[in-house]
Amino acid sequence: MKRFILLFALFVASTAAFASSAGEAAVAADPVAEKRLQALSKELRCLVCQNETLADSNAELAVDLRREIRGMIHEGRSDAQIVEFLVARYGDFVLYRPPVQANTLLLWGGPLVLFVIGLIALVRYLRRRNDAIVAAERPLSTEESRRATELLKETDPK
Repeated sequence: MKRFILLFALFVASTAAFASSAGEAAVAADPVAEKRLQALSKELRCLVCQNETLADSNAELAVDLRREIRGMIHEGRSDAQIVEFLVARYGDFVLYRPPVQANTLLLWGGPLVLFVIGLIALVRYLRRRNDAIVAAERPLSTEESRRATELLKETDPK
């Protein structure tokens, strides 16, 4: 019984994978639409993977979104209309390069702010280190020399 269930599950999975790839291959017959799909997919983020474009992702949602975009291309919608539809549905997060707006200012300016803070910290560290080196290399004053000699005499057992 367990073997039957396992074999049935494998059959269903392989059939679904074959049907999905056959469906995408049939739709990919129009090379102009396919190029538009690829260009759009590289500008859109996979909502499941989040660090991949829609073109690079193999998640089920990414496959569904590519199929949806193909359908809109065949309906005659422009790229701007397709992107506008997806942004209205999923928000600016679906864009791989979100626009500069008040709510994305930290996203765009954050790396610059962190770089400037790191640069300031590095300059301060280097200045302090340089001051310590200079202080260590300068000769002792007569008072410091006399005090050092006294301390050495106190600790010397002779």
